[in-house]
Amino acid sequence: MNKVLEIHSFWALLTLGITLITILKFFYSFVLKKEFKNIDFRIALIALIFNHIQLLIGVVLYYISPKFDWWNEGVASVMSNVVYRQYLVEHPIANIIGVLILTVGWSIHKKATIDSKKFLRIGGFYLIGLLAILSRIPWNNWL
Repeated sequence: MNKVLEIHSFWALLTLGITLITILKFFYSFVLKKEFKNIDFRIALIALIFNHIQLLIGVVLYYISPKFDWWNEGVASVMSNVVYRQYLVEHPIANIIGVLILTVGWSIHKKATIDSKKFLRIGGFYLIGLLAILSRIPWNNWL
C-alpha cells in the first residue's frame, strides 16, 4: 500500500508538471500563431497518457487504501464527514472529470483544420481539466 501511495504521489507531481508545461506551450504557440507540428501532437498525447496512468494508479490506490474501509460506516457517515467525503468522493470524482475533460480536448483538437484552433482546444481543455484536478487534491498531505 505504501509503495503504491509513493508512486501515486511521485507520478502526480510528474503529471502535473507535464500537463502545466503542455498548457503553457500550447497557449504560447497559439499567441505566436505557430504551425501545429508533429511534436506538438506528441507532447499533447504524452500529457494525456500521463494523466490516464495517474488515474489508473489512483483507482488501484483507492481500493487498496485503508480509507476505503470508511465506506463500512455507511454512505451517510461518509457524506457527513468532510475528510471522508474528500478522500472517497470528491477527489476521485474530480480526477475522473478532469481526465475526461482532457480527453475531450484531445479528441476535438483532431477535428480542427486550423493550427490556432488545435492549440486553443488542447490548451483550453487541458487547463480546465487541470483546474478540476487541482481543485480536489488533498493539499494538507503535500504541504
